[in-house]
Amino acid sequence: MQDFGLSQAPDTILLDFAEREGFILVSKDSDFFEPGLLRGHSAKIVWVRRGNCSTREIENILRHDAAYIEHLARTGNLFLLMLY
Repeated sequence: MQDFGLSQAPDTILLDFAEREGFILVSKDSDFFEPGLLRGHSAKIVWVRRGNCSTREIENILRHDAAYIEHLARTGNLFLLMLY
């Protein structure tokens, strides 16, 4: 989000931005998906459910599950994908 000047923005602003721009948020933090349930956001979220790990490991998880992420992007009624 740094490229868009949003690196310090609150989660709700990031959710609004992602929803408006059609982006998928990737996070290890549950803070992104909880507001979506409560406020009805339709921003799509990939929630990486992995403990302490490196950026390289996150990259490998995302690459390994790219087909699921693509399905999330194409499917209108899904907003959350949990990867382990």
